[in-house]
Order: sequence, then C-alpha cells, then structure tokens
Amino acid sequence: MNGNVKAGPESEWFDVVNAHDEVIGREPRAVVHAQGLWHRAVHVLVFNPEGAVFLQKRSRHKDVAPGLWDSSCSGHLDAGEAYDAAAWRELREELGLHLSAPPARWQRFAACAETGWEFVWTYRVKAEGPFVLHPEEIERGDWFAPVQVSAWMEREPGAFSPAFRHIWGALMRDALAP
Repeated sequence: MNGNVKAGPESEWFDVVNAHDEVIGREPRAVVHAQGLWHRAVHVLVFNPEGAVFLQKRSRHKDVAPGLWDSSCSGHLDAGEAYDAAAWRELREELGLHLSAPPARWQRFAACAETGWEFVWTYRVKAEGPFVLHPEEIERGDWFAPVQVSAWMEREPGAFSPAFRHIWGALMRDALAP
C-alpha cells in the first residue's frame, strides 16, 4: 500500500507464516483472522525526551480491540513487506511521523493467542510530535509515564488491547531485569 490512506480490510492481503515465521502462503485479512492463521505485525512505541510513551486509543470502528489503548502505532505487514518497512509505513500512516530511516528494533514476540496469532517485532522511537492521527485508526492519543501505564494496566487490564498488554508486560519485565 502506498500513500497515507489504508485500503479497507476486504482488500488487504497478508503473508501466512509457519512456526518459524517463514512465509508459506498468502490470504486475505478476513481469512487470516477468521481461521487464526499465523501472520506478521509490528508495534512501535514512541518515547519523548522525558521518557513518556505515546499511546493511542484505537478507533471504535476497528475490527480488533476497538476503543482500547494500544502501542503508539501498530499494524500488519502487507504481503511481501518486511518488518522494518511496515514499522516505517505505520508511523507515517497512523501518526504522520516521517523518519529518515526505519525505527530501531526492540524485541521480537512469537505468535500466540495474546498477539492474535501474529509474530511481532516491536520498535522504539524518540519523537515529540506533534502527530497527525489517522482518524479511521485512532480515536485519540496521549503521553504517559511508563510506571503510570503499568499501574493503569494492573488496575484496569481491559482498557488495553490484548496484544499491547502482552507486549508491554514483557518489555517492562525485561527493562527491570538485572
């Protein structure tokens, strides 16, 4: 996909992958999600210079986790697309953030129920905005201290997308590990 407008879910095609994240086929988005096929996604976390993370509240019109808080931006890889290219694209499409190079990889997650059967690469970026939020993707966004996100998630886990809960928990455990 090119430009700043995403095609509708009915026209999106994803690579279907095996347990080793190797492409074994291609299917439309609806088939991949309906059959729980393994596929690929990216999550990007944007931090400002003070260390706060920008989170988005997903549009209530999304087919997965509508109205829930999520990573700064996230999205599926289009069929044939590389992880780094998808992260770079999602930053432009969802936040209007144009970087001169793809963001830095952070941590990889294997496909599981919590990620919606997606193999996920997470990325981190330092930026302050202002952002231009894609209205079909994002209801709103805001900055939060990481400790605030963790405490909020502990109190109200249902406010966050399942994939973000899984990813955030692992990232924070690793960040606190000796």
